[in-house]
Amino acid sequence: MTDRRTPGTGRRGPSGAPRVVPPGTGRPPNRSGRIRTTASTDGRFTFMRTLFAIIMVVALVKLLWVQTIGGTELAARAESQRQVHQVLPATRGSIVDVSGDPIAFTREARDLSIQPKVEEANAEERRKLDSTKPGWDELVDDIADEFERVLGDSVDRDEIEAKLDSGGGFTYLVRNVDVTQANEITKKFPMIGAERVDIREYPGGSLGANVVGATTKSDEGKLIGLQGIEAYFNDALDGEDGRQTFDRAQDNTVIPGTLRNVSEPRDGDTVRLTLDADLQWHVQKAIQSAKDSSGAENASAVVLDAHTGEVRAMANDNTFNPAVGIGAELERGADLGNPAITSPFEPGSVQKIITAAAAIEAGLTDPDEVHSVDGSISMEGVTVADAWEHGPTPYTTTGIFGKSSNVGTLMLAQRVGKQPFSEYLEKFGLGQRTGIALAGESEGLVPDLQNWQGGTFANLPIGQGLSMTTLQMAGIYQAIANDGVRVPPRIVAEQVGPDGAAVQTERPEGVRVVSEETARTVRDMFRAVVQSGPGAQAGTGPQAALAGYQISGKTGTAQQIDPGCSCYSNSRYWITFAGILPADDPEYVIAIMLDAPQRGVLGASAAPLFHDIASWLVNRDNISPSAPARELILQAQ
Repeated sequence: MTDRRTPGTGRRGPSGAPRVVPPGTGRPPNRSGRIRTTASTDGRFTFMRTLFAIIMVVALVKLLWVQTIGGTELAARAESQRQVHQVLPATRGSIVDVSGDPIAFTREARDLSIQPKVEEANAEERRKLDSTKPGWDELVDDIADEFERVLGDSVDRDEIEAKLDSGGGFTYLVRNVDVTQANEITKKFPMIGAERVDIREYPGGSLGANVVGATTKSDEGKLIGLQGIEAYFNDALDGEDGRQTFDRAQDNTVIPGTLRNVSEPRDGDTVRLTLDADLQWHVQKAIQSAKDSSGAENASAVVLDAHTGEVRAMANDNTFNPAVGIGAELERGADLGNPAITSPFEPGSVQKIITAAAAIEAGLTDPDEVHSVDGSISMEGVTVADAWEHGPTPYTTTGIFGKSSNVGTLMLAQRVGKQPFSEYLEKFGLGQRTGIALAGESEGLVPDLQNWQGGTFANLPIGQGLSMTTLQMAGIYQAIANDGVRVPPRIVAEQVGPDGAAVQTERPEGVRVVSEETARTVRDMFRAVVQSGPGAQAGTGPQAALAGYQISGKTGTAQQIDPGCSCYSNSRYWITFAGILPADDPEYVIAIMLDAPQRGVLGASAAPLFHDIASWLVNRDNISPSAPARELILQAQ
């Protein structure tokens, strides 16, 4: 039988015909003629189809989310990464004196910085791409040269080089550089950053510092008033910052056309004070000199315009220089406060002018009435004596105050009476704040009438048992200088906006204390205090006299409390003087206080200090000399 197997197969089909295996399969077709697949192959196909379907569904869902719900969020996120909200700082307003001369102002400057590590790497990368580009070492030399050229001796070239070669991160090279100079440097070397800073300048140094105050900087670098005018008017001086928004490219440049929401800054107001800078400077020096020469613990002085009550000078010893920095001044022991308004004291005999005015106003005496004044007086259960021993002496009313007799003053106070005298204390502004635009003002202390007991009424008329500030003391004499009308003092004349519009500070209404006639009579009487001549007709403060000018004023010596015995000390005193220049045509009131000077030493009296200030004023202002005045009778013959 012939073998019909197809070569290479070795197999036959069911009919005996050989089975043909499709090329490349290695498997024979099944009976239906289809290629048979295994279970594992089907599973892989199914898995791939499913995976592909899932990927497509996820992609479609993500696409749908991006185009609908998430699109807004992504767009906002992208915008926020590009968007910059920039503050446009307002410039803090100036503080100027009555003539407009600057006492404090703000100077815009720049802090120059660099990132040495980053810029060194950038320089080397540029050098690799272009061998003609300077390397980092060359750049360091060029930058240091430019700083030295532009800023001169104000910088140390070696220090600049050291900072550039540090290889560190963000580094300040020089701070507080003038804007023009900073622009010149950054234009040549754009990699140097220029950060805006505001510098508060005080061209007069310590001039009026206790009034003007000082500033500090917030964490954001904003100037903030600490005390004085800087603090009291902080909001007005501060102004309002502006805002603007723009988009920033990856290289930190502004994308053109994206600037929007621009709100321009409003610079702060200028505050014009009533202070006279030249006078303030002179008074400050005079006060410090008097304090040093007398050994006093503290000293202060106030000069008022006799008619308006405006403060022309307000000085304290041991003041500070806000330009140096508060921290350094505190370490030095400087006084950052303003004792002329914050530290009350017992004024002593300088207050006797109230007793005189009350008695004259009520018609209870006249300047030439003669009184038999003993060396002491018993009153309210206590005995008060004069500062010198004497028997019954025929003092005129004028002489009682010219000689500063405690006994004679209390004799007149008894005529006035407790109730009226209490009312005069209030009319003259004692026991109440003046309302001056300065923080921390003390109201002083005046006992309520219902609380007067024991020797209260024996003390108050002679300036003991109550307290006042130097400013309040000046206010008493301003009322007499202004023909009996007390005008509460003020120290701010106006605020001027950045547009030049001025808003005058509201002028307080005057308070009629005594009649014009009484005020003129009292002014003339108190010329006796500075009168010199034979002993019986000389006053207690001839050192305050000024040749060619009528001076009306009063000396004061008040015992301080001895904490050891809670009684009045016989060794520690407040020494005061308040006076009117000139008495016949008042222009200024000058009030002075020395705290515990060493008695008997040069400068222990406040009267010579009055003379010093008054002499400077008449020369500076060319004040016309007074008409000749009659000699006053202090002691009858």
